[in-house]
Amino acid sequence: MQETPVTAIHRTATFRTVDAGSPEAELVRRAQARDEAALRAIMQANNRRLYRLARGILRNDSEAEDVVQETYVRAFTHLDGFRGESGLSTWLSRIAINEALGRVRSRKPNVELDTLAEAALEAQIIRFPLSSASSDPEKSMAQREIQRVVEHAVDELPDAFRMVFIARVMEGMTMEETAGLLGVKPETVKTRLHRARAMLRENVEKKIGPVVMDAFPFAGERCERLTETVLKRLGVGA
Repeated sequence: MQETPVTAIHRTATFRTVDAGSPEAELVRRAQARDEAALRAIMQANNRRLYRLARGILRNDSEAEDVVQETYVRAFTHLDGFRGESGLSTWLSRIAINEALGRVRSRKPNVELDTLAEAALEAQIIRFPLSSASSDPEKSMAQREIQRVVEHAVDELPDAFRMVFIARVMEGMTMEETAGLLGVKPETVKTRLHRARAMLRENVEKKIGPVVMDAFPFAGERCERLTETVLKRLGVGA
């Protein structure tokens, strides 16, 4: 069996090949044997990235969470299709993107990731309130408001620019990784990222800098709930 086909994106970049003797390869072998600890480790390491990518396409929390769940079920039931031609995270990301695009196509036929509308370039960006120092480990009310506005502002970016911003800025992926994942040239990634930053405005971006990595969180109870649901669907664990 071959890896899950990528119908909506193209392999325009070369990703690292997974060494058969690497810790990741061993983790995959354990996951193929339905080792619960391995399955949990894979999900906990990839939950946030897959959720952010899916949400970047769908702009809907519950749908994005559904996509992440379906991605894992598809991947874990076809792990023999993972040949290590790319990193496990990249393979899972491609599945998640295709799953999310499939949902978009059910509403808008013939939609492809690299042809998503680039209109409405002047997205409405809400200025962020200034946050004050707080000893609250769970963030102050002002910080939570900034996070909400960050999410809203990113949602307002045109589709193609939003996906690049999420991949490059929020997930810290390299130019080449982003290009390969989204099926565009590195030069296109650079241009779109520049436009995305411009739309968010320089002064606004400075304000979101400290909190942008916490936008669209997928941890704690939500992360654990999804992990348990996937394990239950796979018949693993108690």
